[in-house]
Amino acid sequence: MASTQGWVSTWRKVLVLPDLSERSVDDRFMDLAVATAWSARRLVSPRPWVGAIVVPEGSTPEAGPVFGGATDGRSGPHAEIVALSRAGAAARGSTLYCTLEPCSHHGATPPCAEAVADAGVARVVVALADPDTRVAGTGIELLRGRGVHVDVGIGADEVAIQLEAYLHHRRTGRPWVVVKLAATLDGKVAAPDGSSQWITSDEARADAHGLRADSDAVLVGAGTVRADDPSLTVRLPGWEQVGDEPVDDGVRQPLRVVLGRAPSGARVLPAVEVSGPLTDILADLGSRGVVQVLVEGGPTVAHAFHTAGLVDRYVVYLAPALAGGDDAMGMLAGPGAATVDDFWRGEIARVQQLGPDVRIDVIPRHP
Repeated sequence: MASTQGWVSTWRKVLVLPDLSERSVDDRFMDLAVATAWSARRLVSPRPWVGAIVVPEGSTPEAGPVFGGATDGRSGPHAEIVALSRAGAAARGSTLYCTLEPCSHHGATPPCAEAVADAGVARVVVALADPDTRVAGTGIELLRGRGVHVDVGIGADEVAIQLEAYLHHRRTGRPWVVVKLAATLDGKVAAPDGSSQWITSDEARADAHGLRADSDAVLVGAGTVRADDPSLTVRLPGWEQVGDEPVDDGVRQPLRVVLGRAPSGARVLPAVEVSGPLTDILADLGSRGVVQVLVEGGPTVAHAFHTAGLVDRYVVYLAPALAGGDDAMGMLAGPGAATVDDFWRGEIARVQQLGPDVRIDVIPRHP
């Protein structure tokens, strides 16, 4: 489908590997599985975006060949099955690298662990066990019970970041919450007259649409709907005809969520209108299969999620501009910390230049 052009990698049946540096053989093959998984990121949620690589006996990182696969859409085969089908008879005696534990239950597809053992795979290298209660180690146990050697933990740190939203959803029942903010260098998101379009550049706004594409839902307050009348759709090249239902390879628009009531005729409609405690709202979204929710505003809604301690990642776009006073609107609207000792402090996880602007990702500081 045209909408996936440019960010979904198309894997050939047989891939000859490039030089992947002096990392261990296991690390290098797991790196490839992780890269393969990214191709499914926007196509499969609420399923996990998983990558798998079948390495036939005697293959090397320098010469290959290997057979790769990622989770196929929202109802198709899991990554392991895609990779095994491409490997065919070469899977017997091979090593399978998988970013997440093969499943052991009958869901939309049969158990992957059974298929892996039936294919004659000799060794499976798993980055992370799956916290989904239907799996939770039973896939690894099944493989070992069938005589397959299983190693767990290689590439775990990278995959934990890649699958952070999925892992959080399965462990808590709530979506991973990303709060997006766009501001001047002095922290202002709108002028005193309310105007805010556009503080950041085209490059930053395109990146923000990528955040929407990564999310299952986009949430704003009713005040933002009344003030800006946003559509909350992904507007990347090729997405013009993408609707609310998955099409072709699984691409779809995120669910639109309004905190409060949207006025009649608003562009955001149809939308899910919600009210009540934020924890209850997140639990409801999680039960709908929302793995990641993007909170886009405005400052009052962002403040509410922030002060409730419900934000898992802040994405702040800073433009090289200054509002120049104290009468413009700040990023968070509401009571703040009383003293400097009470300031919330996080950890900077990422900094990226986007045209003239800078994107800064901040995560809560863990004890």
